[in-house]
Amino acid sequence: MFDRTINLIGNDNYLKLKNSNILVLGIGGVGGYAVETLIRSGVENITIVDYDKIDVSNINRQVIALNNNIGNSKTDEWKKRILSINVNVNVATINEKIEEDNIHILFKKNYDFIIDACDTLTVKKLLIKECKNRNINLITVCGMGKRLNPMSVEICDIRSTSYDPLAKALRKFVKDENIKGKIPCVFSSEKPITNNNKVVSSMMTVPSVAGVVAAYYCIDKIINS
Repeated sequence: MFDRTINLIGNDNYLKLKNSNILVLGIGGVGGYAVETLIRSGVENITIVDYDKIDVSNINRQVIALNNNIGNSKTDEWKKRILSINVNVNVATINEKIEEDNIHILFKKNYDFIIDACDTLTVKKLLIKECKNRNINLITVCGMGKRLNPMSVEICDIRSTSYDPLAKALRKFVKDENIKGKIPCVFSSEKPITNNNKVVSSMMTVPSVAGVVAAYYCIDKIINS
């Protein structure tokens, strides 16, 4: 199944990916494509976290969203999809809304990487702090709504971001908490499209690329460790 992957990165690196353990928090427009990339790259231990159900509004950008699974749990549908790609994957699901009072449930296992693709600022802050304290590799994804250009997606330290209110709040948090070391994040340098609509709209062009980039960051670090 992974012959072409092995031909590209070598069997030893493939085994590193196969044996790695990754958690993805938020499996929507960004996190879903991160999961897809990790599984198709050979990762066989994954924990997916989301409390939401698939909605018709997800169809324009989320790989899991189909007309025949509207209303179903995202974690349940993703587990089915993962096992339909590779039956050997160990899939753990956490069907909970992660908040300050229950974030500890994410740390019942040891992870090589956590991909933070959630939208909640408080949780993002707590993850940065907890992962630093626990020496867990983390990559966080900043805002991808109101953007169209996938070429503007990049990886940088949180301190180097701009144009993003979410990233701005995280920069302040990192400074105020005196958190040392780089905080890798996936960021879009595209200025958000402004309109009078309060809905944070998006198409798949930017969230999908952000998810792939986040997954690539983990893959690159794992095979080069």
